[in-house]
Amino acid sequence: MYRKLISALFVIAILTVSGCATNLYPGGATPSGMLISSTTATSQALSLNTDSTINPSKVGEASAAAFLGLFGFGNSSVTAAMIDGGITTVHHVDYRNTSVLSGLFLQTTTIVYGE
Repeated sequence: MYRKLISALFVIAILTVSGCATNLYPGGATPSGMLISSTTATSQALSLNTDSTINPSKVGEASAAAFLGLFGFGNSSVTAAMIDGGITTVHHVDYRNTSVLSGLFLQTTTIVYGE
């Protein structure tokens, strides 16, 4: 019985260290360190009209996290971040990704700027 448990934990550890569990971010693949990693990806302005009068005066954030790649929770959607910041018009979106101990804990935060 203990042999199966140790084997399962070993497989989880190998997948975590190999990087299979560290590219789960909706913001795309980002570099990650083995112990602690915190990276931010910035997008360009999302305005499609030629009148660039959108002022990014408001900021909203939404986060989701996972433990061991087994338990995940949260809502890191752009819509959730817009609601958090009271934003109706998006200027641009950033993603902040955090990893602890090569995927033991993963978190992504979507940051929306707009008005």
